Amino acid sequence: MTPTRTGGLLAVHAHPDDESLATGALLATWAAAGRPVTVVTATRGERGEVIGERWAHLEGDGPALAGHRVGELAGALAALGVRDHRFLDEVADGGARYEDSGMAWVGATRAGAPDDVPPGAFVGVPLEEAAGALARVLRSRRPEVVATYEPGGGYGHPDHVRTHEVTRRALELAAREGDDAGSAHVVPVVLWAAQGRAALRRAQAALAGPEVRAALGRAVEDLDLPDAAGEPASVAVPDDALDVEVDVLPVRERVLGALRAHATQVQAVRAVDGDAALVGCYALSNRVLAPVLPVEAYRYAPGSPRAGQARVTWPAGVRPVA
Repeated sequence: MTPTRTGGLLAVHAHPDDESLATGALLATWAAAGRPVTVVTATRGERGEVIGERWAHLEGDGPALAGHRVGELAGALAALGVRDHRFLDEVADGGARYEDSGMAWVGATRAGAPDDVPPGAFVGVPLEEAAGALARVLRSRRPEVVATYEPGGGYGHPDHVRTHEVTRRALELAAREGDDAGSAHVVPVVLWAAQGRAALRRAQAALAGPEVRAALGRAVEDLDLPDAAGEPASVAVPDDALDVEVDVLPVRERVLGALRAHATQVQAVRAVDGDAALVGCYALSNRVLAPVLPVEAYRYAPGSPRAGQARVTWPAGVRPVA
């Protein structure tokens, strides 16, 4: 553990690349303000799909892919300006390695558990073990803000859902007196990553526009457009339900740089100018274009004090809206 620090942000994620996809602007903004930032990652993404022929040999080879994705994560964190990172199993008592549980699509925007969950899968790790490890990090870093997924894990990935559960329990444990890694710590504000449904639909529609085509060039021919009228993932909520917003444009290059670092998972990363609905685009291994929204948004977790009540000092570019 590093020495105790105060006043920071701590983000908890399931796999390498999630930190950039879900919370990249928040992390970059916090780091750019010179504030302490910690990222905790539950697994090394052993079962992720691989983009491109260059790295195709890694798919299905869990240890090799994990090693490669650790390097990608380091590059992404450097792009975001994050210097403090831990894998959750590194601070756990069990001594076992937490592995990617895998997923299967059960709908256009919803994932579920695969038929073959591996023995060391994160979803099978005892809740108290994983949460206890994270609680030690919380007591050590003493953040004033914690960010993670909502209960549905953004889109239902089993590891994302488990990360939410582990984080929720860890916050409870960290608030109690512990016998290691510092005294009890109550996190003032807990944020769940979110997207406004209307804003998301506008951005998805804009992906068919000339600005995106100009940014992508011929690469657009190999990509599909999302169904802007389809059922959104669980991360999407009514726009008026959002509580905290982060301006993406001031840190856009950092965020896009982080996404590019995850080359086995993310492709077609481009800045897009000229359309107010989005500031960039990318695609995952499914080859479906996704927008980078001009605002990265969050909800307060139930029971989390409102920012004004908690007296959180938000960096410039991060603003409570409720």
